[in-house]
Amino acid sequence: MTIALFGGSGRTGVEFIPRALEAGHQLHVLARSPEKLPYADPALTITGGDVLNRDDVAKVIQGSEVVVSLLGQTSGGRKDVQTVGTGHMVTAMQAAGVRRIISMSGGGLPYEKDEPRAIDRVFRGVMGVFFRGIIKDAKDHAAVLRGNDLDWTIVRAPRLLDEPDQGTYKVGYVGTTGGNKISRGDVADFILKIVEEGSYKQDMPFVSW
Repeated sequence: MTIALFGGSGRTGVEFIPRALEAGHQLHVLARSPEKLPYADPALTITGGDVLNRDDVAKVIQGSEVVVSLLGQTSGGRKDVQTVGTGHMVTAMQAAGVRRIISMSGGGLPYEKDEPRAIDRVFRGVMGVFFRGIIKDAKDHAAVLRGNDLDWTIVRAPRLLDEPDQGTYKVGYVGTTGGNKISRGDVADFILKIVEEGSYKQDMPFVSW
């Protein structure tokens, strides 16, 4: 399978790339700093560019079968990167005839299937006060995806850890799994799994330990 990958130079992206290559997939990666991806593999194509540039995005998506966005949200810089970048991806996908996209986001992004516990509601309240821009970007990017008929999936995760993977994790919705953390590697594993299975279409699963 040929995967167009955005956010590949981030900490979750560097977990996803070797897994996808080992599984035999072709990767087209857009990176503002290609030197941050020191991989040498004939199945990997790295294109320098910016997700905020629609032409750069279209170039990477052309010829791909599925799009994976690991942009996430950051505490610095622009607060609409995920929304604007996702909009460019959707436009490029429609032009290229690509239907499948998986996007990573955080557990602070609400979903109607959630059953938030008291601690979840407190967490969302804190996020809403101190990280308002990040949450708005997450919500707006979800609205972009949910506003069309593409086969989208938004994978939500709690606190991401740079720790050894457990190899197992719980999948459900906020409040139904009880988890509040997970390693970046296990999130990457789950995203690759649903890329291959084609599962959770037009859904927003929450993955955690």
